[in-house]
Amino acid sequence: MSDALHVHSYGPVDSPPLLMLHGVCGHGARFRRLAETLLRGYHVIAPDLRGHGLSDRLPPWTLEQHAADLLRVLDSRGLDKTTVVGHSYGGLVALHLAHLAPRRVGRLVLLDPAVNVKPEQALEYAQTAEVIRADRGEALATQRHDWPGEPEEHIEEEVAANWVEVDGTWRPRYSPAAVITAWSEMCRAPVLPLPGLPTLLVEATREAFVGPDFVKACKFALGDEFRHVGLDLGHMLYLEDPAATAELIDGFAR
Repeated sequence: MSDALHVHSYGPVDSPPLLMLHGVCGHGARFRRLAETLLRGYHVIAPDLRGHGLSDRLPPWTLEQHAADLLRVLDSRGLDKTTVVGHSYGGLVALHLAHLAPRRVGRLVLLDPAVNVKPEQALEYAQTAEVIRADRGEALATQRHDWPGEPEEHIEEEVAANWVEVDGTWRPRYSPAAVITAWSEMCRAPVLPLPGLPTLLVEATREAFVGPDFVKACKFALGDEFRHVGLDLGHMLYLEDPAATAELIDGFAR
């Protein structure tokens, strides 16, 4: 564990490492099933980002601070270099980590990174960051709405992991202030992968979180080191089709 972050770990510690970063409102344990069933050849390190899960709540919640937190995670585990996988907002954090410590990121996998968020969209989502439900039943109903099509077992697991009872009401475990800040951070111009960094971009084509400009810029910056794959899925692609997602990660990370 770093000074600030709670870290979930899966798989043998002597296996190749994968640092996996969740999106806004999430937590590292969302990668558990993927790690334990489809990425068993890796040691998956999945922190709760600052302001999320069981990690430190204190600001700042900027992309630069998230990157610094993750560098401490790598240092605390003695990892000189690793493949980094980032989903959504975690993709932006992964890009900033690669800029902060370029020698520590061997390969980069961006799972539908939130690089094309418009200010109007960010404002809409930021204004709904504080979620309060009357009881556990309403929390389950909210999670079902957010994850349509997910098995009830997964809904129950997510509520157990990422919701808490506070003063007789149920709320997601994340800090609303951190989430609001994250939506603001998503409006910044995205940094690009550094030249020479092998990068896989997996785009969920049913959504618009990536956009053609980012794809074009990555191709220009990276040339043959850039691979772009589109999947006919929604934003939570690693939940919707874990097998296809894991196959892409595994094929690129090896």
